[in-house]
Amino acid sequence: MIELDDDKARLDIARVRGWLASSYWSPAIARELVERAIAGSHCLGAYREGAQVGFARMITDHATFAWLADVWVDEAVRGEGVGRRMVGWFLEHPRFAGIRRMGLTTVDAHGVYATLGFAPLERPERFMERMDPAYVAMMRARA
Repeated sequence: MIELDDDKARLDIARVRGWLASSYWSPAIARELVERAIAGSHCLGAYREGAQVGFARMITDHATFAWLADVWVDEAVRGEGVGRRMVGWFLEHPRFAGIRRMGLTTVDAHGVYATLGFAPLERPERFMERMDPAYVAMMRARA
């Protein structure tokens, strides 16, 4: 049985940092940066028998906008629907009711998120981003 809980005190920061550091979107991320990201987000942990097996966070004002980030499921429980359950938890949570726009980025999970109601940008010409040059250089070097 997988338990979902948004109590940040239960998060295994070392485990979350390890997962994120091995990801394509935040390779080698420092623990201090993970701690800051968690502090500024609504986070969710997935637990099996007390051990953390999943993580997701929503960067949000809990009113008009939310950005889903860092969805990670431990290899031991992949394929059991844990990622979908975590995202669904946010989508069904009363604090997220009525939010006009939820966004995310993904390289390879478009189909998963589409089943949860996410779609390509309605008006991509309106969106812009500003990226840290050091991050862009690091990501290009890894491509």
